[in-house]
Amino acid sequence: MSGAKARLVTDIREIFATLEAPGELRAELLRGEIVMTGGPDWVHNMIVTRVRDQVPQNRWYPMQTQDIAIPGEVSEPQPDLVVIEHGAFDGRSRLVPAPATTLLLEVVSRLEVVSRTSKHRDHVTKRSIYAAGQVPAYLIVDPYAATCVLLTEPRGSGEAADYRTERTSEFGEPVPIGALGVELDTWEFGTLPAGS
Repeated sequence: MSGAKARLVTDIREIFATLEAPGELRAELLRGEIVMTGGPDWVHNMIVTRVRDQVPQNRWYPMQTQDIAIPGEVSEPQPDLVVIEHGAFDGRSRLVPAPATTLLLEVVSRLEVVSRTSKHRDHVTKRSIYAAGQVPAYLIVDPYAATCVLLTEPRGSGEAADYRTERTSEFGEPVPIGALGVELDTWEFGTLPAGS
């Protein structure tokens, strides 16, 4: 028997920090729960790419697969796209503090067996988490409903946090994102059938 003592790890953040998601799965920590989801499909990735390509990169860094730290929350989400103004974060950590971000993007996807799971997380759970983190703008793109929901003016804390302003646009309509000073072109956003 070795002389090393076993240490019981009870902090979910510590467990999450050392977790290696198997295969194509991605892991997020959402309000103390580790959520594993499958890889995104082509339509999802193309929407993220089209949004990223419209972000003026002379002033903003549009980053994919970037983890976010939410002050006061046991959450480390990984949005589909994180937009950070040049100079707002020094880049020396795996986690970008939510207040350093300008826009977070989530694309609703069929990440698990039922697509409603991602939709509920994006529209309810992450909406509250990002508002609690004081993220100025949160964009939800839904290829099943062919809509974009832009949320701005975060307020509150914890599960009661929300955004004051909600603007819904259909695919094909421009989405003005004041925080970035751009009008997002959505004409080429792909759609998915509701049952897929």
